[in-house]
Amino acid sequence: MLHFAPATPADLPALNRLVNRAYRGEASTQGWTTEAALLAGQRTDEADLREQLEKPAAQFLLARRPPDDELIGSVFLQHQGPELYLGMLSVEPTLQAGGVGRQLVQAAESHARNLGCTAVRMTVISVRHELLAWYERLGYQRTSETVAFPTDTRFGVPLQAAPLVLMVLRKEMEK
Repeated sequence: MLHFAPATPADLPALNRLVNRAYRGEASTQGWTTEAALLAGQRTDEADLREQLEKPAAQFLLARRPPDDELIGSVFLQHQGPELYLGMLSVEPTLQAGGVGRQLVQAAESHARNLGCTAVRMTVISVRHELLAWYERLGYQRTSETVAFPTDTRFGVPLQAAPLVLMVLRKEMEK
């Protein structure tokens, strides 16, 4: 049984390791959500995570596994008006496809309902077809909205010539 709790500043070093392992580098290739073929470099750093954590109405929800409370997953959540933004969903690569990500999304949706949000919104790189399909199986729908991929090379250098685009997905919350 996983334990979910909001991150504190003391969690940032472990959170940084987890997010970078989940998205980039050789460790990320042990899971199915890697971006290593699309982007080189780190996904984030502690300063960025601290900045995200300090945003208004924001938190990182952490998933820990007993008996030693090992950090195995996380997701960034920010209450934005009537919606909850969900981002940076990260699961330890060796544990991906085991339901941790699904449980984190369900916990995020429960948080959204508790806040009175009408929907959960996220962005996903448009060429991440398997990830888009996974979110669609969880009830998220593609919108016509897209967002330009961030150009700050501190958080990844594209490995393809064509510019990356983020698709906006949304799921209505049942009352």
